[in-house]
Amino acid sequence: MAVEKTGGKLGWRHAGDPAAFIACGFGSGFIPFAPGTWGSLVAVLVWWFLLSPLAPLPQLLVIALVFIAGTWLTGLVQRRHGVVDDGAIVIDEFVGQWLALLALPQDPLLAAAGFGLFRLFDIWKPGPIRYLERRLGGALGVMADDVLAGVIALAVLQVTLFGLGTL
Repeated sequence: MAVEKTGGKLGWRHAGDPAAFIACGFGSGFIPFAPGTWGSLVAVLVWWFLLSPLAPLPQLLVIALVFIAGTWLTGLVQRRHGVVDDGAIVIDEFVGQWLALLALPQDPLLAAAGFGLFRLFDIWKPGPIRYLERRLGGALGVMADDVLAGVIALAVLQVTLFGLGTL
C-alpha cells in the first residue's frame, strides 16, 4: 500500500492505513490527549478478555509475537508517514502493559495496580528506561523502553504481592 509521507502527526486521517490503525492501538492512539494512557487502557481491556484466561507461558508467547509484529509495524508506519516516535503509536504500550499484567489473576484491583505502575514507569522513565529510549533508535527504540517499563512494573507488583503474602 503506497501512502504519502505526511511529515506531520498521525491522526484519524491515517486510520485507512491498516498498519497505522493497528500500530496506533486500533485508533486509541489517535485520541489527542494522553494517547499512551488510552492505548494502555485498551491494552488492559484486551488483556482482561483475551490474555488473562491464558496460562503465563501462552501470554508471554502472545506478548513476544506482538513485540515482533509491533516493531515491524512501527517501522513501516515511520517510513510511510515520515514520523519518528509519534505519540499515536501505542502498540508499544500494549506490549509493556501486558508485561506488567503477566500471570496476574483477573482481579480489578490488580489490573488497576498493573495499569498504574506501568504508566508511572512509562511516563517517569527512570534510569535504564530513559537510557534505552535515548540509546536505541527507530522502531526498536519505540518498543524497547515500554518493554522495560512493563518488566519493572511487573517486578514491583510481584514483589509487593509476595511481600503481602498473596502469592
